[in-house]
Amino acid sequence: MAAAPGGMKPFYTALGVVAVAGLGAIGWMALRPHNSVAIPVDVTVLAADTAGFRGYLLGSAQAPVEVTEYADFQCPGCQRFEMMQFPTVRRQLIETGRLRWRYRDFPLDNIHKHTRVAAHAAACASDQNKYWEMHQAIYAGQPDWESAGDAAGFFHRYASTIGLDVGTYDACMTSAKYAGRIQASQNEALKLNVGVTPTFLIDGKLYPGGLTSDELKHLVDSLAPPPATP
Repeated sequence: MAAAPGGMKPFYTALGVVAVAGLGAIGWMALRPHNSVAIPVDVTVLAADTAGFRGYLLGSAQAPVEVTEYADFQCPGCQRFEMMQFPTVRRQLIETGRLRWRYRDFPLDNIHKHTRVAAHAAACASDQNKYWEMHQAIYAGQPDWESAGDAAGFFHRYASTIGLDVGTYDACMTSAKYAGRIQASQNEALKLNVGVTPTFLIDGKLYPGGLTSDELKHLVDSLAPPPATP
């Protein structure tokens, strides 16, 4: 291959720099949030923030047992429970009508800088009836976004992937519409003396640090024995 003429070398060098910079810009554009996102902490909770809402619920309202999970989207232990234990809990207990799951945000802002934005992203997805899809996507992607400078771009991408109207989602995020709801959830956990995530509330008793699917099944069996097999 013939070498480029000496007078053209600076031109080709500059062209290469522009191309690399362009690829970097495309990657940044793919991950950046479309609008600035900041979810305030310690806001005043209004009646409208909690009216008709007691948590994100999964399962039959007639289930004999309810478990409340207080969790933080950036908590590694919560992520492990979600990915390794919860699928079994969902299949064995929730989908069979024996257990109702109640998820409550307990953001540990002092150690997890993205947790409140993550909680708000899931809340915005709930507006479009996609809460649990976003919930799962955020936990599954935690290893990718937890150390990012700005995680909101990741959540925006998840919103698109699960089929949300991203314009509506973006408007919800930039408005910090659910800051009061998240604060109310944190306040509830603090009032109960929840100190770590995940913590489960079952039949009036707290189980800090999480439980396995087998332990949860044992507890549900003890509170509401399964119907006898004919």
